[in-house]
Amino acid sequence: MSLPFKRRAPLNSIPADLVSVADYARYAPDFIPHAIMEYIAGGGADEISLKRNRTALDELHILPRALVNCTAGGTHTQVLGEPLRHPLLLAPVAFQTLVHPEGELGTAEAASVLETGMIASTLSSYSLEEIATRCGSPKWFQLYMQQSRDFTLGLVRRAEAAGYTQLMVTVDAPLHGIRNRAQRAGYELPAGVEAINLKDRPPLPSASFEPDQSIVFQGMMSEVPTWDDIAWLQQETSLPITLKGLLHPADVLRARDIGLAGAVISNHGGRTLDCVPSAIDLLPRIRQTVGPDFALLMDGGIERGTDIFKAIALGANAVLLGRPQLYALAVAGKLGVAHMLRILREELEVTMALAGTPTIADITPDALFK
Repeated sequence: MSLPFKRRAPLNSIPADLVSVADYARYAPDFIPHAIMEYIAGGGADEISLKRNRTALDELHILPRALVNCTAGGTHTQVLGEPLRHPLLLAPVAFQTLVHPEGELGTAEAASVLETGMIASTLSSYSLEEIATRCGSPKWFQLYMQQSRDFTLGLVRRAEAAGYTQLMVTVDAPLHGIRNRAQRAGYELPAGVEAINLKDRPPLPSASFEPDQSIVFQGMMSEVPTWDDIAWLQQETSLPITLKGLLHPADVLRARDIGLAGAVISNHGGRTLDCVPSAIDLLPRIRQTVGPDFALLMDGGIERGTDIFKAIALGANAVLLGRPQLYALAVAGKLGVAHMLRILREELEVTMALAGTPTIADITPDALFK
């Protein structure tokens, strides 16, 4: 696939000064057109939530223990019944051919090499089947439920047939947030980049509005799934279902009580509703609410192995990584994604060793000082 715009060619090797996830973000503007970069990097409205995702992690400090025997340590864990090499997964990120012709296919190959789980997006540039053939590590499918239940079920059946083992239903982005940074940059989805999995989606019915009606409430929100749709989906598939984008403890508790597999605590990277808390702010309260056995994942602001450590200490079973995979893909293709994942894995191992917590199970709230 060729890109429909000009950009600097990806690197064939990793520069010596590219040694952290933040370095990929620093390099990325040289490889991603400005409007697309603003769309990816930007948050909602005044970006208060986007900034909070990072500052909330920075406010947490690690309290290490000394003289601990760590020679039997490792990052292996189990999440949602599946063994993982480390508690890190690639979050569902749409339209990856915006930054590299290989898009999700390159990301999937990098995930396989680094034994990292990948969550393929409904809005991927390549079909969910193509992605599955390239991904040799755990692969889950992220579902945006469609207005047509038949079409939604068709996506689920395709995911089942392709070997995806989990469904992750995103519920916090029923419509786009107010993304002023992307608006100012004049961002539009380029011709030639499309959500290939939705290519045959039935057309939405035309709508007309009374003068006192709202295009948001009576229009866009009329197509949004509810808890009844989640209950329907549970009846239609045997795949475990996780809801992505919950922040309120009552919603997570409801997800647990109706028999869902888990929840991703997330504010959608600060891209939808602004002025909401970060996931890490709410994680301890949510863990206390649902108890120790319900699977909780989180995303938002993860850039270091120390960030992964902090999330696990406060109750997450694993974390998801979003924007950094696009930056790494743009800079150096699948090599960049693999290198970025290796950085994070090694940083997590070093953090665990220096903190005196040799295994994931050893990382508890006692390992933090706030």
